[in-house]
Amino acid sequence: MLQVALIYDFDGTLSPKNMQEFGFIQAIGKDIDEFWTASNRLSQDNDASSVLCYMYQMIKTAQANDISLRRESFNRFGSMVELFPGVREWFQLINDYGRSIGLELHHYINSSGLKEMIEGTAIAKEFEAIYACSFLYNVDGVAFWPAVAVDYTTKTQFIFKINKGIREVSDNHRVNQFVQEDQRPVPFSRMIYFGDGETDIPCMKLVKLSGGHSIAVYRDEENRPKAEKLIAENRVNFACLADYSEGSAIHQKVVKILNKIKADHEVVEE
Repeated sequence: MLQVALIYDFDGTLSPKNMQEFGFIQAIGKDIDEFWTASNRLSQDNDASSVLCYMYQMIKTAQANDISLRRESFNRFGSMVELFPGVREWFQLINDYGRSIGLELHHYINSSGLKEMIEGTAIAKEFEAIYACSFLYNVDGVAFWPAVAVDYTTKTQFIFKINKGIREVSDNHRVNQFVQEDQRPVPFSRMIYFGDGETDIPCMKLVKLSGGHSIAVYRDEENRPKAEKLIAENRVNFACLADYSEGSAIHQKVVKILNKIKADHEVVEE
């Protein structure tokens, strides 16, 4: 069957808030605004990566509050993460449709959030791979240093890894090897990218300009103009409310995109 990749950001795309705001910040006794203000100030004062600074802030505040940040702890916080309407049912819904027209759908996460937390969510099993930030752990199993930090430019490398069928984050060799377009497992034209924020713009534009489709997701009417602006700027194909239920705008758009992918392939074959 023809392979199609559906690639999702997480915070703001599948979930309404930053994942740290579901359990972790409450566990360290901090106010949500207080945590992010401190993290952003650390980034600005040191002209440092905002992603690395939030990861540092998590370790620092956990240590200050005698909280042991083990992988199991992140997984537990991940289990508290809320999802947008229809997300839990989305994967079977769209997989079934894809299969009905001869397409094999694979789902991926491409996020600046935490892999360990995403692995604790109810939908973790749906993903072929989760490309996201993660930590290194000491001999006692406690997080002590970033292993992977994913920002808006880093995200683009994972699009090429998916394109070439590479799962490992650490593989910097095969991702840069030349591979004929027709020999790549998932051409850009068979990718659909879902994102909501600035960290997604390079990936959304890359996929769109390479023949695939990008969807800007917005959480409510207040954020709709920001998403629709990305259409005017030629960065995405569509802007949709973050509702993945059957019959929703996202569902209808993705069904049409899948039909187009199938039809385009049949035209080429003939």
